Amino acid sequence: MQRRTFIRLLGATALCTPSAIAQEVRRFHRLGVLHPLPRTAAQFAPLFDGLRRQGFLEGRNLVVDPRGFGSNAYRERAVEIVGSGVDVLFCGGDPAVRAAQQVTRDIPIVGVADDMVGGGLVASLARPEGNTTGFSILSTELDGKRQELLLELVPGTRRIGALFDPSTTPAERVKAIVDTARLRGVEVSTHPAKSPQDIAPGIDAAHAAGATALNVLAAAFLHSNRQIIFERTAALRMPAIYQFPESAEQGGFASYGPRIEQIFPHVGVLIARLFRGERPQDVPVQQPTVFELVINLKTAKEIGISVPEALLIRADRVIE
Repeated sequence: MQRRTFIRLLGATALCTPSAIAQEVRRFHRLGVLHPLPRTAAQFAPLFDGLRRQGFLEGRNLVVDPRGFGSNAYRERAVEIVGSGVDVLFCGGDPAVRAAQQVTRDIPIVGVADDMVGGGLVASLARPEGNTTGFSILSTELDGKRQELLLELVPGTRRIGALFDPSTTPAERVKAIVDTARLRGVEVSTHPAKSPQDIAPGIDAAHAAGATALNVLAAAFLHSNRQIIFERTAALRMPAIYQFPESAEQGGFASYGPRIEQIFPHVGVLIARLFRGERPQDVPVQQPTVFELVINLKTAKEIGISVPEALLIRADRVIE
């Protein structure tokens, strides 16, 4: 069961015309990156393809500083990259955006973050102010929606765990997750993870607290370490729901959210607009409006979970 879905963006992110690209000043544009994933991660190919379609190609008129890929030392890398004189800084995740904002108020920043407004990274979607714009993934709303889906996917469960990154998910959002579940007669144990070494023990603690399912709250850090979560939840036979559809396709039990590999080409458009001289405060923050529910039946069978037929019918994709 699969239907094609597309990310439709709010605001102006249409591709520039060939004439606009032809008018691009013939010089090298320097892009810095702060992201926990390595350059080889799947989403970067669509990002650079989006830039290429806008007329920016490595080796011709684009230079990419490699130092910020695959590192969580955001502030240290930001200082180095800003000092090298980049034109735009692209940041993946709330902590990376915050680190960049602490280092520079002048260089334009494009961030992909869980909640750009709620996280205090921009003043508003329409008028970001400051030197930051980007893409907001609506995680405040979607973390709760994923919890609702998890309870439907694993009917009868009365205890679930929530794994979260405290540098991304504020205490009040965690509390809201707990309070909402309690209204349905479900107890939620919460487990912070600040480093990769915290992830497996956090899942073990959820299991020890009686959780029979796990909500992996939105965070770039947890997404970049999803393989650890896949392996530990499989060992404990614990179904888990994730932020991006790609996670379920890669071995997770279920996912609900925007497809990140379809977001990144549009991030390339935002970067191109800043390369061409637009100010970040004049470039509205974008949001996805289409979301996918993906269920991995192969994983479900391996951990002994029978998914209700109604959920399989509603899913955008079922992996068998």
